[in-house]
Amino acid sequence: MKDRESKVIIPSKLKTLLKRLRRQNKKIVFTNGCFDIIHAGHVRYLKGAKRLGDMLIVGLNSDSSVRKIKGDFRPLIHQKERAEVLSALEPVNYVVIFNETTPLKLIKNISPDVLVKGADWRGHEIVGSDYVKAAGGRIARIRLVKGRSTSSIIKKILYTYGSCKTSVE
Repeated sequence: MKDRESKVIIPSKLKTLLKRLRRQNKKIVFTNGCFDIIHAGHVRYLKGAKRLGDMLIVGLNSDSSVRKIKGDFRPLIHQKERAEVLSALEPVNYVVIFNETTPLKLIKNISPDVLVKGADWRGHEIVGSDYVKAAGGRIARIRLVKGRSTSSIIKKILYTYGSCKTSVE
């Protein structure tokens, strides 16, 4: 892929992309998340997801979706920038931004061969798992890196710098 921008696709372009990938017999892996502040845990998770197939498509919660899930102070990073950073990561083939609070609609449109979530999710809790299994796909859970989360990074920053009077650039 020459241009990182071309890795960020709009949902309406998925049908054409998926048709091409399936003609090439590519195994499609899908995962999703907010990816607000990218950290080593995210990178390891995405590498693990990519090892499960040929093409990794990441569903990225839009800003409005993140606010509904995590509250008014999130996300910290705008969706276009989060998509840009995700698309620059080697394991990620495509990024699709979605507005809903769950990726169910996107999962049904993609119908991945493998649906991936973190091991903190129990199999029956994974949105779209029933659909993917019924379509012949499988569910994979990847162990998370202990102590690595956007929330823990935010807490550390607030603890360390919360009382400082610094300017924000």
